[in-house]
Amino acid sequence: MESEWLCEGIRYALRASIYPTDTGEAGPPGRDPRLRKLIEKIRFSRRFILTYHIVILGFFAVLSTTHWTAKAIRWRRKRLSRLQIIKNEDEYDGDPETIEASPIASATENIKLVYSSGSSTVEGTESPPRKNIDDNESTPLLGSSVNHQPHRSLLSTANAFLIYQPRPIPVINKLLPSNGTSAVILLFLGLNVIYIFYDIGINVIDFVVLADRLGLVFSANIPLLYLLAAKNQPLKFLTGRSYESLNIFHRRLGELLCLEGLLHSAGFFVVWYVLLRPSGFGLLHFLLQRRNLIGAGMLLAYELLYFTSLGSFRQRWYELFLGFHVVFQVFALVGLYFHHHTGRRYALTALAIFVVDRLVHRFSMKSMTVDAQTKILEDEDTVKISSVIILRSRSGFFGLLRKSLYGGWQATDHVFVTVPSLSRKHILQAHPFTIASAAPRPGDEVARMDLIIRAQDGFSRDLLNAARLHKTLKLRIDGPYGSSHAREMLEDSDLALVVAGGSGVAVSWPLIRHLLDISRSSDTEIATIPSLRRQKIILIWVIHETAHLSWLGREALAEAELMGAEIIIPRATEEIGRPDLKGMIRGLVDLHAGSKEKTSVVASGPDGMGRLVRNTCAGLVMDGRDVGVTIEKFGW
Repeated sequence: MESEWLCEGIRYALRASIYPTDTGEAGPPGRDPRLRKLIEKIRFSRRFILTYHIVILGFFAVLSTTHWTAKAIRWRRKRLSRLQIIKNEDEYDGDPETIEASPIASATENIKLVYSSGSSTVEGTESPPRKNIDDNESTPLLGSSVNHQPHRSLLSTANAFLIYQPRPIPVINKLLPSNGTSAVILLFLGLNVIYIFYDIGINVIDFVVLADRLGLVFSANIPLLYLLAAKNQPLKFLTGRSYESLNIFHRRLGELLCLEGLLHSAGFFVVWYVLLRPSGFGLLHFLLQRRNLIGAGMLLAYELLYFTSLGSFRQRWYELFLGFHVVFQVFALVGLYFHHHTGRRYALTALAIFVVDRLVHRFSMKSMTVDAQTKILEDEDTVKISSVIILRSRSGFFGLLRKSLYGGWQATDHVFVTVPSLSRKHILQAHPFTIASAAPRPGDEVARMDLIIRAQDGFSRDLLNAARLHKTLKLRIDGPYGSSHAREMLEDSDLALVVAGGSGVAVSWPLIRHLLDISRSSDTEIATIPSLRRQKIILIWVIHETAHLSWLGREALAEAELMGAEIIIPRATEEIGRPDLKGMIRGLVDLHAGSKEKTSVVASGPDGMGRLVRNTCAGLVMDGRDVGVTIEKFGW
């Protein structure tokens, strides 16, 4: 039969190992030169794919080296600065703040920061005086002190381009990440294209190899997919990025796998139609092959994973998304193991990553059950859940490794919350929420944990309804989780600007309290160098309605003002529309940060606000200003 050599070659491809020393047969099992060439190319693909892992590991090695080098430089700079401060204290017997006063603070000592009309948190505080301004949303809330001339360079333009976030894709309204994130994704996509099409010509044999290569690259990406999804992953230690910030790469890789799996299946279908069908190999016979049936099931599972992971589905039916994600991933992983000999190693590696992640999770993270008080806030659509946590010192080897809320948490950390009493379907569900209260300070014995939850659909709506009936609920809490990136960036800046939109204040408020705590600390091992130089701390909180002030409370906001923070709360957007955030940020940077001062901006809120803040900072960077920005948002 004319197609016999092809059938034999495909069977060989299914048996061939990824290791060049494990070739199975000593030589080509047939005499047809086409079969010999096909097998040689299949063997080359098995050897070639090994270099793919080396490239990926090399990339992570570069990221890790960069991250830890930056941390070492930061630690050394802080140590030298603290030694200098201690030396000055010994020499002058004075407070470090009186020795090296901030030139910006001196220059702007008599400048009045203007609040938007109605923005004061409480009457009679030491907050800057207010004046009536036009309610037009385009009116800047701040006056500019000094006009800084742009000092653009090739480097600042390149940095600004990487920070910039394009508009969402029209029609489908698909949100795009920053250009820097997109560049990394495109580089990874390009790497996959290289490994798929390298040494592939335009002929029958190479088309078979291409279909096989697509499946091979698909399999090689499976462990990386699980690694990026792991909550207790080594990538956090290596790169400093927590799992939620890496989740966008997990999602893009999942989409790429769906495409590669689809093309792999389509490729072999074309092979059947063009080469096997004319020789009498029927479609039913082709589809009922055991490996093909398993492959079709895998393809269906991954495509269903894709559609149930779309933002529209995920936000509306989050509980179904979680359930489908687990079921379809298990089905697909088992299918990969039985579909292809080469896929077995990758399936087992992915399974090992998942099992180790769960074991580390159970070993290092201690879930706890707490009695929490519920309170319906003024807007009647938000519930605050509060619990008093008795802190415990972690001693011993296992105590240091084992982490729970009993050991405290850090600003921007989040927890996974389960409320079994809501209904049966919620018993196995865990939902992420940022801890909205201040992190406990060293030496504290008791801490208050607050969660601010706005009712949407599903779990949050059921929780709000339960809070209307019960003042106390039992919660199962897993965590805390989080990254120190935003905290460290703000700590190292002369101007720390935190922007919150709506419930994004749950992220922003703990950051403000953290900065205030370390700025008031007399311990040079705790206080940061910018804080010892009188760091400027500013919070901009955009609210939709005035009732949202109850989320934090006017007293808490006034206390932060008395501690030295500037609190800017424009009038509610339902009254005057969206404020001129761009003008506010530029005005604050001009007012409080000179040409050499470092500004760090952290924003948390709606996608549109995050994009506006990011692009405003990109414009400042293009003008030569030393501005860093990060957007705090869950990656799911």
